[in-house]
Amino acid sequence: MSILSAKFIKGLVGPDEILDDGISQIAFIGRSNVGKSSLINALTNSKGLAKTSSFPGRTQQINIFLASASGGNKFYLIDLPGYGFAKASKDQQKEIQQLIYWYLLDSDYVQKKVVLIVDANVGATDTDLAMLHSLEERGKDIVIVANKADKLKKSEYTKKLEAIHGIAANIPVVACSSEKKTGIQELTQILFN
Repeated sequence: MSILSAKFIKGLVGPDEILDDGISQIAFIGRSNVGKSSLINALTNSKGLAKTSSFPGRTQQINIFLASASGGNKFYLIDLPGYGFAKASKDQQKEIQQLIYWYLLDSDYVQKKVVLIVDANVGATDTDLAMLHSLEERGKDIVIVANKADKLKKSEYTKKLEAIHGIAANIPVVACSSEKKTGIQELTQILFN
């Protein structure tokens, strides 16, 4: 299966009828600056669909993209704000965290998949592990993406990926590079089939 087209629909900061319209939702979550938007752009083969920035914490709402796949299937790609470091006030950071937790953990919305993105070089941080455990507790269907895998030194590649596999138990782990497009086809098959 492949993505034929994708477009931005809207940004949300709370409940919206669009989330109840029956179209499958695939959510993307990770630390600020881990490359969520770049990954969405790579999956949809669209350079400027999701706005990327070197400024951590740019996404401060839930951004909804409609992707049309081969076979006539449609999916919402849900780009959630990053958790952790953000150049925002304490109150803004708290609001962002509440928004993430509301959508993923407290609402009744069902995601087809939740893509937890970790930095392949940094590995899973305490905040990544906390998010993983929260998602597992709520029975979410999780895929872990070890993003920016192209930045790993060859000598560290196996060790770093094994460490990420070590926290994953039976959860699929895909090493990806949005820049080099490695792992994107594998991830596409997992998410959209």
